[in-house]
Amino acid sequence: MSFVGYFEQLPIDALCSRARDASAEEASTALAKHDLSLADLAAILSPAAADQIEHLARRAHQLTQQRFGKAIRLFAPLYLSNECINNCSYCGFSRDNPILRVTLSVDEVVREAKALSNQGFRNILLVAGEHPKFVSSGYLTDCVLALRDAVPSISLEVGPMETEKYKELVNAGAEGLVVYQETYDRNIYSEMHTAGPKRNFNLRLETPERAHAAGFRRLGIGALFGLGDWKRETLCLAAHGQYLLRKCWKSQLTISLPRLRPCAGEFEPLTDFNNRALVQTICALRLFLPDVGIVLSTREPANLRDKLIPLGVTMMSAGSHTEPGGYTGAGNDNLHYTKRGRIQEIKEDTSEWSATGQFDIADERDPSAIASTLTRLGYEPVWKDWDTAILTNLTEAVHESNR
Repeated sequence: MSFVGYFEQLPIDALCSRARDASAEEASTALAKHDLSLADLAAILSPAAADQIEHLARRAHQLTQQRFGKAIRLFAPLYLSNECINNCSYCGFSRDNPILRVTLSVDEVVREAKALSNQGFRNILLVAGEHPKFVSSGYLTDCVLALRDAVPSISLEVGPMETEKYKELVNAGAEGLVVYQETYDRNIYSEMHTAGPKRNFNLRLETPERAHAAGFRRLGIGALFGLGDWKRETLCLAAHGQYLLRKCWKSQLTISLPRLRPCAGEFEPLTDFNNRALVQTICALRLFLPDVGIVLSTREPANLRDKLIPLGVTMMSAGSHTEPGGYTGAGNDNLHYTKRGRIQEIKEDTSEWSATGQFDIADERDPSAIASTLTRLGYEPVWKDWDTAILTNLTEAVHESNR
């Protein structure tokens, strides 16, 4: 059974009710357990557990130290293209947004990667909007081939593909795939995605499984908080992570909890997900999925990121730009303007312009400043990803011993 079938059977309404109404005693009982069920997770997301936030934070910190030590992996997103055929109400790249767009050439991608390498990065996430004309699987393969000798760890965050296309990218040298479901609420998903292939909820939900079948060593999932009810999203995200750990055990798994940020289109969050809820969610997920990496992006401000690190975070982006060419100014010669998905002629001088970013970042510190902060807080910034081949072999050995 794929996760789509499993997802349809989740007693999500009952779990959400427990997340609203669990008693202090039920929350305390769940907090004391070492192996949590989804019902336990729901209790830990409740208001009663929020009153025990300090105890929850201590447990999450201890468990993170036990499983991951003091290492924090650093990575940077490298945006290849902001072209997109999807209409997503919350996204700056949405097809109908009148923005400056560009797709970097392979040489320009190499130029951007060299700039990141010079800052210390050895772990890069290639990001692009979904557009078969500009961002084909062949283009992505060429980008990976051009970077693989210089960048030890390459991951992708692009439109969903079929397994055979993913295999081509794995063979080219890509190791990881990140895909956010955005929201696990089908009704909200339908309202937010009004045009384009991204409207297919089930296709997107099964993407990590196709990526695992293709051989990706690392998978990343997440929900975009600010669309649906945060407790419901967390429960669904946790269930998805639990399923992937069981069914896609050859791949390492990370979970991201991005919050909506200002972007072109000026979309406003539909629901509240405040800092206290974010803290509770990170801690609860750490207790429920103790061996899963938790990613913290530059969507969050610097002072908050520094405080969240001890609660369960294992991986952080740093010095991010969300526009193609953001690190070197690459691509400016090929800028074009789109309105309702159609390219418009630009008559003005574009020499001082740049492509539009996907969203505004909040932590604007440069990577060296973030690394220094991590060191000051007692952590080790890790620029190069762990040896995934060794970890994969260890994972397989553990799995075989437990059979």
